Amino acid sequence: MPSKFALPPVVRRLMPDVFTFAILCMVALASVLPVTGQAAVVFGDITALAIGLLFFLHGAKLSREALLAGLTHWRLHLLVLALTYVMFPLLGLAIKPLALLVLAPDLYLGILFLSVLPSTVQSSIAFTAVARGNVPAAICSATASNFLGIFLTPLLVGTLVLHGAAASGHSALDSVLSIVEQLLLPFIAGQLLRPWIGAWIDRNKGMLKYVDQGSILLVVYTAFSASVAEGLWHSMSAGTLLALTGVCCLLLAVALGIAMVISRKLGFSKEDQIAIVFCGSKKSLASGIPMAKVLFAPTSLGLVILPLMLFHQIQLMVCAVLAQKYAQRAELAAAAPAATTPSV
Repeated sequence: MPSKFALPPVVRRLMPDVFTFAILCMVALASVLPVTGQAAVVFGDITALAIGLLFFLHGAKLSREALLAGLTHWRLHLLVLALTYVMFPLLGLAIKPLALLVLAPDLYLGILFLSVLPSTVQSSIAFTAVARGNVPAAICSATASNFLGIFLTPLLVGTLVLHGAAASGHSALDSVLSIVEQLLLPFIAGQLLRPWIGAWIDRNKGMLKYVDQGSILLVVYTAFSASVAEGLWHSMSAGTLLALTGVCCLLLAVALGIAMVISRKLGFSKEDQIAIVFCGSKKSLASGIPMAKVLFAPTSLGLVILPLMLFHQIQLMVCAVLAQKYAQRAELAAAAPAATTPSV
């Protein structure tokens, strides 16, 4: 019997998940107890090792069969990549006049940075499955988006933020090489070792989740520690956070609308449209935060990743509701023929 104090399903879907709550705790901890000095150097080294381990494990657990399953859907994949790496950066540039009216330049830089990130993998696939979309195509598109993001994101950052004050000072080529060294090489090593460790990885996915999330929490803590030491919260007001939330909501709403309209106009099936909407409108926190650590100066990193953290939670809440709406429509469509068929 359900408790009379249980929250309604809609409210539960809009509540932050455990991982988002843990991120907020890291921000709070960095605000009252930031790591500085030599301790910050040690934490930075530990974080770099954790990120390398994260991408090694991602490489080891990625099934090549799952990748090959959706490769024949090349039109869908090209559209998802165009939405991710063309539409979103253009939206990030188009929103600049509005964003700079209410946000500091480093926060707008965070908006621009999230606009050039790859799509999510796990949540894009999960939402596509809930909405009864084309799951194999979603697996292939989201994975391809993440792999190409290792090269495209630093190139786009170097192109769009060439003179950004928060940039680490590297050229676009240097940034790509840094990403390759810190992220791609561990990923390739994991793929090469998959024949030997893949079965163990598959049996221990629950444990590997903690490595995934733990590395992100470390980055958030060290990033905000550096920003707090530079006076982050002295220049951040409740009004600024509210304005940033509004900008993120606007960016997501426009991206979702464009993805829905284009996929429908191009004649994709409903299942394919669902995969396109969820893979083409979402941005990866798991890939974005490690990349930001490589691409941006430590003192500005907290402000740069703050828009991504907000966007991540907003997209989860909105897409959870949207996936349920798609699923309900699919159920009604399946029930309609049965309801209209005359009894014999």
